[in-house]
Amino acid sequence: MVDHLLTIYLASDDETYFTFALKVDKYYIYQIIYYMVEYMKRQFDAVLLGSIELFCLAAELKSFTAAANAAGVTPAAVSRSITRLEERLGVRLFVRTTRHIRLTESGELYFHHCKDALTQLMEAETAVAGQQINPAGTIRISLPTTYGHYRVLPILADFRTHYPNIQFELHITNRNIDFLEEGFDLAVRGRTPPDSNFISRKIEDAKLVVVATPQYLSQKGQPQKLEDLADHDCIQFELPSTGRPIPWLFYKDSIEHEILTNGSYRCSEDILGGVTLAKSSAGLFQTYHYVVEKELENGTLVEVLKEFSGRARPFNLMYPHGKFLSIKVRTLIDFIMNRLGV
Repeated sequence: MVDHLLTIYLASDDETYFTFALKVDKYYIYQIIYYMVEYMKRQFDAVLLGSIELFCLAAELKSFTAAANAAGVTPAAVSRSITRLEERLGVRLFVRTTRHIRLTESGELYFHHCKDALTQLMEAETAVAGQQINPAGTIRISLPTTYGHYRVLPILADFRTHYPNIQFELHITNRNIDFLEEGFDLAVRGRTPPDSNFISRKIEDAKLVVVATPQYLSQKGQPQKLEDLADHDCIQFELPSTGRPIPWLFYKDSIEHEILTNGSYRCSEDILGGVTLAKSSAGLFQTYHYVVEKELENGTLVEVLKEFSGRARPFNLMYPHGKFLSIKVRTLIDFIMNRLGV
């Protein structure tokens, strides 16, 4: 057996060229070339789809000329397309006479399957186009626990009254997520990574307040300045991503202050644990105003250090950067921004 060097050049769609060489017997070279040619001949492309559409028209109208008029092409173009299909399949699709055409048995079989396939394609296009007018489908969203419960979930419920064909898959967690790997369409986070793959839009600056019960303040006294916090039991909240307590944020005379507090309680994951402890007179707690708004109104909790308030933490809406953002996601983004956007 004599080995021959077979060098193969492959070109990709972006015109990148690859080369590789094989040492094979001459007989196998012919086999390789034959199967490569047959494979390339059967690649599905836009020309093939157009030929199939013309074939179906001719079969339905029983005339190449009528098919040509319906498609806006020449009868010769229809004839060439049919011939191309017949060569590809290796069978006759039509019996042609000077006046008439009729499908062969193979042509009837091919027409049956092609017609069904084209109908499904048209139905798919209609369904997708309909989504552009009437948003439908499932949206996967990741939300932080407290902000999700208090601010976003009520908006999603209202959104569905306007767009009833939308369903939500909600992941409510404070952990860091792998946005693309986990397949989310949207996420709300307080901190957003500097990643060019994402668009981040601020939806709200959530105001912070320090609260306690009247009972606690009657026992421990009300702090008047930031230094007084050292004499109080301050309920801490631990940031899940760092494992360290979040500093309390204040603002006074155009100066921002960050205070690391001390206390007998440290909560993580769920900020409502700190709120419950504060309502139980366990100490002072800094939280978002929207979380304790009702308690402040009915007097269950009292805001302290008001003259140092004014600081806030941002919450951002994140979604992948891409040209083809689905209409359902785009509609929801606009809805949330209109309700909460700064």
